Amino acid sequence: MKAEQDGSATPAPGGGRTRNRRGEGALLRDEIVAAAERLLEREGNEEALTLRSVAREAGISAPSIYGHFADRDAILGAVLDIGFERLRVLVLDAADGIDDPVERLLAGCQAYARFGMQDPAQYRILFGRQRPDRPSMDSPADIAGLPEVWRRRLDAFMVMVDSLTECVKAGRSASADPFADATTLWTSLHGAVVMRQFVPGFPMPPLHRAVEDLVRRIGLIRP
Repeated sequence: MKAEQDGSATPAPGGGRTRNRRGEGALLRDEIVAAAERLLEREGNEEALTLRSVAREAGISAPSIYGHFADRDAILGAVLDIGFERLRVLVLDAADGIDDPVERLLAGCQAYARFGMQDPAQYRILFGRQRPDRPSMDSPADIAGLPEVWRRRLDAFMVMVDSLTECVKAGRSASADPFADATTLWTSLHGAVVMRQFVPGFPMPPLHRAVEDLVRRIGLIRP
């Protein structure tokens, strides 16, 4: 019992996991989250995620989880945080070092679409269903008042808003409302990704070409 209280892990029944040393609780927490990520990627749906399945995947006893996560939803929340941060970094890295604002916007949107196609299981976890704790917003100004966790989850979208705003400032976009147009662009990119996942046999144009067309049309990009 002491092992569970100080954050160390007991071997799972039938498993051979080595007990963590005192002070390695943070390491165990990371292992639990990594195990949940592997399960979601392999199974492709949230229903596969239970305390028992995560413990089995991590090679620990199920009670060991409670020192780090209150329940299954808390584990899922940690996975979501990692996924949204990964998406934000991918979008930012893709645009890094590009001087032209239109090319920066294009690069970020291409990175978003690639993420959705290359990691479909995680993409579906991030955007695949309505979550009961998701806050509602009546206007863009409401974003500032969101809990921090939800502001972080909108970071990748706000990169898109900022990029389109820069296009407007540079005289490269005719958008009169970059937030609204970025919202339409985001939903259109989502549709382009999801349709290719669920209707793979349809003769759609290459994804990179579709993304560029959406950016130029919805972003009101000037030549």
